[in-house]
Amino acid sequence: MAYAGDYHAPVLCKTAVERLVKNVDGLYVDGTLGGGGHSSALLDRLSPAGRVIALDRDQEAIDWSTRRLADALKAGRFTAVRSNFVEVESALENLGISLVDGLLLDLGVSSRQVDSADRGFSFRFDAELDMRMDRSAGSSARDLLNQLDESDLSRLLHQFGEEPRARRIARAIVHARPLNSTSDLADIVRECVPRTDETKSLARVFQAIRIAVNDELGALRMVLEAATRVVRPGGRLVVISYHSLEDRLVKRFLRSGNFDGKVERDLYGNTLSTWTPVDRSAVKPDAGEIELNPRARSARLRVGERSDLDPPV
Repeated sequence: MAYAGDYHAPVLCKTAVERLVKNVDGLYVDGTLGGGGHSSALLDRLSPAGRVIALDRDQEAIDWSTRRLADALKAGRFTAVRSNFVEVESALENLGISLVDGLLLDLGVSSRQVDSADRGFSFRFDAELDMRMDRSAGSSARDLLNQLDESDLSRLLHQFGEEPRARRIARAIVHARPLNSTSDLADIVRECVPRTDETKSLARVFQAIRIAVNDELGALRMVLEAATRVVRPGGRLVVISYHSLEDRLVKRFLRSGNFDGKVERDLYGNTLSTWTPVDRSAVKPDAGEIELNPRARSARLRVGERSDLDPPV
């Protein structure tokens, strides 16, 4: 699979790069470096004058990708920065950069993280309940599951996991405390759902906890607002999401320039938005890519082009 590595197989790689790059001599940001697949594809798409700056808050990802892209790093075409993508504005300022030609965001958890048992992202392994993207900061999944009250846990599982049995599972979690491992959580979920729904419910519950631990939706809102300030007019934003909560948020933002989805218009009926969707609907992986990388099945790619309107204050 093109641009895949042992660390991670990038999703919709060719499509993302083709949609993102309008200026082959330009400066582009990969906000989610991971295993460097998208960054590598971007560098191949750009001319020798083009540059890629990549961000990741996981030092393991930084170390892996800088080794993979050592030639581009040495040539000054590639720069890796340890930073959360919500801090893209300050990361660029520290490099003396105010505007870029495009920003790419792949919101999925990397294959390396999912398959690393000690990270606690997957119910397939018995591991400590962690789930933090950055293990040096914030509260872990174990902290959250052992501290939240039943109503907050139920709300979290319903809102972030869209789990229909959220209340029953939350009650069981509270009664079973303390929880220490992914197996503890997985066993509780299995006891609360029919056997035919086990896998789906486990995926929804683990997704919900991961989203909450990393404040993923809050981070997405912040980086979308930052993109309006750092992407130059005519530049593009490409976002690859993996569940409906993210996709709906990105869709509203690219259509209206805000998170309410309310499209403002001038006296002549023209849309007043800082972004214009490039495609009428989300781009999905084809059957061939899904066969090679089953984790791509839920991916949705959306593209926006920056208008010349000033960003809201």
